[in-house]
Amino acid sequence: MIRALIVDDEPLAREKVLHFVTTEPDIEVIGQCANGQEAIDAILQHAPDLVFLDIQMPEVGGFEILQRLPQNRIPSIIFITAYDEFALRAFEFHALDYLLKPFDRERFHSAVQHARSSISSRPTPDVTAEQIAAMLQHLRHPTPTLDRLIVKTNGRIVFLRTEEIDWMEAAGNYVKLHTGSETHLLRETMNNLEAQLDARTFIRIHRSTIINIGKIKELQPYFNGEYTVTLTNNTTHILSRGYRDNFTAVLGKPL
Repeated sequence: MIRALIVDDEPLAREKVLHFVTTEPDIEVIGQCANGQEAIDAILQHAPDLVFLDIQMPEVGGFEILQRLPQNRIPSIIFITAYDEFALRAFEFHALDYLLKPFDRERFHSAVQHARSSISSRPTPDVTAEQIAAMLQHLRHPTPTLDRLIVKTNGRIVFLRTEEIDWMEAAGNYVKLHTGSETHLLRETMNNLEAQLDARTFIRIHRSTIINIGKIKELQPYFNGEYTVTLTNNTTHILSRGYRDNFTAVLGKPL
């Protein structure tokens, strides 16, 4: 059994998580906490395997709870949050699970399934703690966003303003940048490049695709919760289910 703790200052939010947990037969809720200090005490006393952790709480919030815990005592975390653009980008970049309020049963089950796999497969109990420590460092010292890229094309060195880019796609050890009718190759990984881009301008919609938000022309339902995204240059891309919540947060309205 996975021993879980629910931490949220809103009683209705705790009830919702508790209700959804009843459909997960291998999860046992060992306690509920209404504030940060209660959560710290409960984690140190009971050592849960998994914590559903609200970020925005008065006095001691979710991030501060993790900063006050010894790194080797941090359990697996599923963050619960209202819209925070930079925080969501940090969660994605460091491969940590989050639930964006309001979330449904399907999204809850997906996050739990990922946490379940992580808990059962990690070789040592502090792997997730190291990921969380890296994310907290990321939040304290964010990388300045890029406003231009330097790429080599046909023997030329091109200074490319990021706002000119329509979309980007993974291409092995490179990222292919599409600007109008031109294409450029940049030797960089998608994760590293994504972390440096302005989240107000670019959003990842698929494991291999990042698009310029200002270039979106229309969305259409596709298949099994996915959508097609058509840009102003009439290229079409897939918004996968795994990136739908983040996309919804940027739009400010549900799909």
